[in-house]
Amino acid sequence: MYNEIIKSIDLPDGRKITLQTGKLAKQAHGSVVVRLDDTMLLATVVSNYEAKEGIDFLPLTVDYREKFASAGRFPGGFFKREARPSELEILTMRLVDRALRPLFPNDYHCDTQVMIQLMSSDHKNMPDALTCLAASAAIMVSDIPFAGPVSEVRVIRMDGQWVINPTFEQAAKSDIDMIVAGTMDNIVMVEGEMKEVSEEEMVEAIKQAHESIKEQCRVQSELASEVGRKVREYTGEDENEDLQKSINDFAYDKYYQIAESATAKGERKDAITLVKDEFKSTLSEEELVAHGDLISKYFSSTWKDAVRNLILDKGIRIDGRTTEQIRSIWSEVDYLPGTHGSAIFTRGETQSLTTLTLGNKKDEQIVDTALADTTQSFILHYNFPSFSTGEARPIRGVSRREIGHGNLAYRALKQVVPTAPENPYTIRLVSEILESNGSSSMATVCAGTLALMDGGVQITKPVSGIAMGLITNEDGRFAVLSDILGDEDHLGDMDFKITGTTDGITACQMDIKVDGLSFEVLTKALKQAKAGRAHILEEMMKTIDKPKSDYKPHTPRIIMMEIPKEMIGAIIGPGGKIIQEIQAETDTTISIDEEGDKGFVQIFSPNLESIQKAEKWVKDIAYPPIVEVGEVYEGKIKTIMPYGAFVEILPGTDGLLHVSEIDWKRVEKVEDVFKEGEKVKFKVVNKDPKTGKFKLSRKVLLPRPEKNN
Repeated sequence: MYNEIIKSIDLPDGRKITLQTGKLAKQAHGSVVVRLDDTMLLATVVSNYEAKEGIDFLPLTVDYREKFASAGRFPGGFFKREARPSELEILTMRLVDRALRPLFPNDYHCDTQVMIQLMSSDHKNMPDALTCLAASAAIMVSDIPFAGPVSEVRVIRMDGQWVINPTFEQAAKSDIDMIVAGTMDNIVMVEGEMKEVSEEEMVEAIKQAHESIKEQCRVQSELASEVGRKVREYTGEDENEDLQKSINDFAYDKYYQIAESATAKGERKDAITLVKDEFKSTLSEEELVAHGDLISKYFSSTWKDAVRNLILDKGIRIDGRTTEQIRSIWSEVDYLPGTHGSAIFTRGETQSLTTLTLGNKKDEQIVDTALADTTQSFILHYNFPSFSTGEARPIRGVSRREIGHGNLAYRALKQVVPTAPENPYTIRLVSEILESNGSSSMATVCAGTLALMDGGVQITKPVSGIAMGLITNEDGRFAVLSDILGDEDHLGDMDFKITGTTDGITACQMDIKVDGLSFEVLTKALKQAKAGRAHILEEMMKTIDKPKSDYKPHTPRIIMMEIPKEMIGAIIGPGGKIIQEIQAETDTTISIDEEGDKGFVQIFSPNLESIQKAEKWVKDIAYPPIVEVGEVYEGKIKTIMPYGAFVEILPGTDGLLHVSEIDWKRVEKVEDVFKEGEKVKFKVVNKDPKTGKFKLSRKVLLPRPEKNN
């Protein structure tokens, strides 16, 4: 038996979300089923009761999986079972993690695992918008300490109207698409993409989302109350107030001076370490062993206080800049001669080398998930090797962070990348981060823009990106920081990345680490970011201000042509015979697609002459010229029969060259004169009015032998 508790949430459009607990997965510390129409997610949470020794952080793992059975599909591959998470699943995990993590106590270090599974899909509602609600509700019905509830919603604007948690169909028609996470009182996370919207429109979207978030948080609190939530007791970190005061008294002024000296990253790190070593030299071996972890912790917090106070007191940052100043920028294009486009973008101590590769339709990314089976013609990959920060660590595959940063840059640039038929290419950008000290994802956006223009891709407008930070104080003072360093990201209260053109915002990602961020502060950050983006874009345009008029000489050429949909079969031929023949004869790669009542043919080859030859062939089939009786043609012998040969007059149109019309003299076997595939000149001598078949003659083009007397 089970004790089921169900609560419901009304969405603005009348749909209903239900939260159900007490029925499934009862051995988990918390378990909730979230349902919207026929889309259902199961969220569970388990947290160990003891922290591992030496752990000074929250070991939180968020896992999200879409079961193929939920959509009535088989997984691909040999094993026919779910394997590694897809990029979409990883991106969803990151969204949930970023919303949950700030709400656990700072001194709670027990291994915690949140698992969310899509168990049923109606192919209509978007499950990723429900994952944080499900995860937070599972924690709220457990005994795990948590300053929630929290929830996420997707907010879009379609036809000028705001929609909360839209359907797939609605989201496809939107010009703003954002995921917003928040508590009853505050926004904690924002991520999304837009079609060049204003700062005011983005703030309004967040406000709309927060109203629904409040209702979802209220219902979660009611659910926790009905369950009878009791928070477990746990042992937090040991503290030593005397040691903390000693370290603060010893190091604060020194750290303040280091922060004010505006040294480079390496020099600053050495100076910080030297102060720490000086203090440690005053301690005994026993004290060092007893307080080792606390010493590092208190020195870190002292440095944090010094940096933050310097910014609030004097408006000066650790590299000497003012709060609105952008680091020095230089860029270069056409750096790598063998690529289809390349660019270096360097801002301060952050550097991206980005390459462009142009391919054909067969190079498109296959997206095969529980809810999608499609392809993607624009791809962006982001790599963050350890040497970029002066570290040595083994390569363990692509990290969640790399996938997340790459996706942000992808969403920023896809708004300006032309699609077919204007752009027939499959596009792949790869950002190699060679140096990193603050917002390498925004460097990727800038370098990606430059590489696209260097490669001749006719983007609609260039895009730049900037990372903004925030320093706040209990006395109400705050400072918004433009173009933050890595240290400022770590020590600050907000990481806000925003990209756009001169006409508006294309993508954003924001994580807030403090309570009570007002819309006033958010608006100031957006306005300051707009000025920063404009400055960065101006510097980029000094290198290249518009796309090159043509592709690189070594870029494979590609054309796309529209054909009548009903002619697709004729071009492909039985069993693909015709299209294979065209590709073999012209040394091209051809792909055919259809959209609505139109067909599209893509022809790809390094050789322009080959493309032109294949294009004519395809056109002759799709738009067959009229065969004229009495005209002379040259065509290929398609099939040899005992009574003659079938010859291709024009692509897709054959005629019979009877054995009696091959030569004036008697021909016993057609094979004695012709071979299949051989070309022959002939004249169209007749067309049967009933069957429409053409009769051909070769002999009429040959000299007629004189009769013997």
